[in-house]
Amino acid sequence: MRVGLTGGIGSGKSEVARIFEDLGAFIIDTDALAREAVAPYSDGLLQIARVWPQVVHGNVLDRAALGDIIFSDADARARLNAIVHPHVRRLAREREVFAKPGQLIVHVVPLLFETGYNDQVDKTVVVLAPETQRIARILARDGLDEEHIRARMAAQIAPEEARRRADEVIENDGDRALLRARTERAYKLLSGQAS
Repeated sequence: MRVGLTGGIGSGKSEVARIFEDLGAFIIDTDALAREAVAPYSDGLLQIARVWPQVVHGNVLDRAALGDIIFSDADARARLNAIVHPHVRRLAREREVFAKPGQLIVHVVPLLFETGYNDQVDKTVVVLAPETQRIARILARDGLDEEHIRARMAAQIAPEEARRRADEVIENDGDRALLRARTERAYKLLSGQAS
């Protein structure tokens, strides 16, 4: 059973992924795979350098410069996704072979619905949190200003649309104990569907 786990920036999807892993799931972090896809000398980085040479210096991607471009231009964002996501999907398929038989495979995908990655999985789970909590988490974690945070949030699917499209919803509007309990419930449900 392949599960796609998503949630807007600051929603707590990484914490949910950690809980799923504690419970026995095999986690594939597509953010990590996206970094691998644009590593120095990779095909992904070479493709980006052809489109935006100003964001590659000495075979290293300047993520901040690329972020400034893609979070203010939907066409540029779509172009970047078209470059990076085929590499991410290939790397994810390669990682799946390391899962144990019967183990729940959870793909953590920030842009699950936006990129059509939901077609690659059997079930989808979205983590939702109140906007004020999301902004506070990102301010504390990443040091971005509120304008940049809101631009990133606007680049992602609206939470209510994600809720509508997801098979399971995990609300992250309480403390860690409540989040764990809700994640355990989702894990049991998904594991039961897999058997």
